[in-house]
Amino acid sequence: MCGITGWVDYTRDLTTESPVVDAMTDTLAARGPDARGTWLDTHVALGHRRLAVIDLEHGTQPMRTPERGPGELPRAVISYGGEIYNFPELRSELVLRGHRFTTRSDTEVALRAYLEWGEDFVHRLNGMYSIALWDTARDELLLVRDRLGVKPLFYYPTPDGVLFGSEPKAILANPLARAEAGPEELCDALLFLRTPGRVPFRGMREVKPGHLLRVGRGGIAEERYWALEARPHTDDLPTTVATVRELLDDIVPRQMVADVPLVSLLSGGLDSSTITALAARARAATGDTISTFSVDFTGHTENFQADAIRPTPDGPYARAVAEHVGSDHHAVLLDRARLLDPAVRTSVLGAWDLPFNFADLDVSLYLLFAAVREHATVALSGEGADEVFGGYLWFSDPVARRAETFPWLKLGAHRGLDPRSLFHPWFVDGLDLAEYEADLYRTALAEVPRLEGENAEDRRTRELSHLTLTRWLPILLDKKDRMGMAVGLEGRVPFCDHRLVEYVFNIPWAMKTFSGEEKSLLRAAAADLLPEPVLRRKKAAYPSIQDPAYDRALITGLTAAAGDGSAPLSPFLAGEAVQRLTAKTSVGSLSEFERILVESTVRLDDWLRTYQVELTGVKGTN
Repeated sequence: MCGITGWVDYTRDLTTESPVVDAMTDTLAARGPDARGTWLDTHVALGHRRLAVIDLEHGTQPMRTPERGPGELPRAVISYGGEIYNFPELRSELVLRGHRFTTRSDTEVALRAYLEWGEDFVHRLNGMYSIALWDTARDELLLVRDRLGVKPLFYYPTPDGVLFGSEPKAILANPLARAEAGPEELCDALLFLRTPGRVPFRGMREVKPGHLLRVGRGGIAEERYWALEARPHTDDLPTTVATVRELLDDIVPRQMVADVPLVSLLSGGLDSSTITALAARARAATGDTISTFSVDFTGHTENFQADAIRPTPDGPYARAVAEHVGSDHHAVLLDRARLLDPAVRTSVLGAWDLPFNFADLDVSLYLLFAAVREHATVALSGEGADEVFGGYLWFSDPVARRAETFPWLKLGAHRGLDPRSLFHPWFVDGLDLAEYEADLYRTALAEVPRLEGENAEDRRTRELSHLTLTRWLPILLDKKDRMGMAVGLEGRVPFCDHRLVEYVFNIPWAMKTFSGEEKSLLRAAAADLLPEPVLRRKKAAYPSIQDPAYDRALITGLTAAAGDGSAPLSPFLAGEAVQRLTAKTSVGSLSEFERILVESTVRLDDWLRTYQVELTGVKGTN
């Protein structure tokens, strides 16, 4: 896991632009604290910050093929971030084809795979990655992102080339990039949507998951190399359960390959517990023990109050799993003061670079990862299981299933998470937010593959699955990546292996819920791994602090933005709505969704201010 950046310009001599390239590269220092490197030629500059995970002594980047002769350029140069989990097999195949390796790194495997197979090498990769590869013979840049979009990759087209980076801050460090936002960018932020390719900075894009870009003298060409496909599922239930387990038995050990300490995140839920149990088995085979980490709040278990999305506290279940699998477990305890620490919250905003957030969940995850980083460099996570196996409420809730919009927006609106509610109607109407949302939904539905003869229930479930995997999962993967890499921690997500995703995507809903429980298939596949209470535990969302004093402190940020005439959002906020929430915190707590609404609005204001984003074409601005 690393940070990559670069610049292509066919009208400049970029060998004279080292200071700018250095500035772009150094914005990614947290992603790669172990080493830095740049490579410049006439029309290209590549930067890299390394987090050493495999082949610690070698693997320096940008990595070049050996020069072909005195004064000649290398055939290709790569700046790469992520992990290729099948690199040992690819390396063996490439050796048989005559390639000679000088390192043990997966970076060199990716580089030589390109030399052997050209752009088709992407079809052979199993992993999470963002790749920038300069082909000196073709005078062309190739940008590649993994199938599910686990690793980020942004780009900013210029009149004569492109800027790119693992995070927006790397691009914004170049004077050619401007921090601007218009109505569409504000709509993206307010709706909390990640449409593939779109970024809330005007002019900036992201390489879509499963896509590659070719940048040449003729411009930028985009190509999709992977997408979910609709296929008949012909396996019976026992075979289906066995196949899910066989895939997981292969995936988890693959993702444990590292030359640095590796741990597992453990909440006590089905997803992380399954990954942890499989990791513990893999470690036990070599005589080792897996370390596990969870997050909790002071007094949370003792004073826990159940609600619709958190029926049980994590602590007791996490301890039960740790005892069952024999892990060395660590519970990271947080309190209100740490969650409200201004320095921590500034770091979280800087890690995101974008106006998205999950309220206190962002901050607690950042602090958890900071604690984990004191012990390890890599952490396994259960992220993705709800998206793959259909664990969210919107897969079964009748209102959500009938919604003519993104189902999580429908459920959120029912629970007080309406992005329109804190703003003046004229501002919302001026953005045409409702039509923008409807248009994004129509576009998303049009992408869903169809299976001839599929019944209405399975068709709708396929739509919900596709929406969740392509529009919701990217937000969670962003969060995991940003909070982890902000402290130099690599997160690996076994449930996002594309083979598992492809297989489960086509399993009929009746089979996915055959036992009447959410994620029935995963429960069945993990039946021999977990204690019965954990195996039967209902889904509980990532823990959130339950403290009225936290809400009272939180609301001050919103009231400050509303009352400060210099605050970017001040002209647009509806004072009576702000006062209503303020009054509620004086006598009690905000709901989960109200808290997200408040924090999202404050985050948007902070983002506009911190990044000095110029609002253009927005009613109410000059």
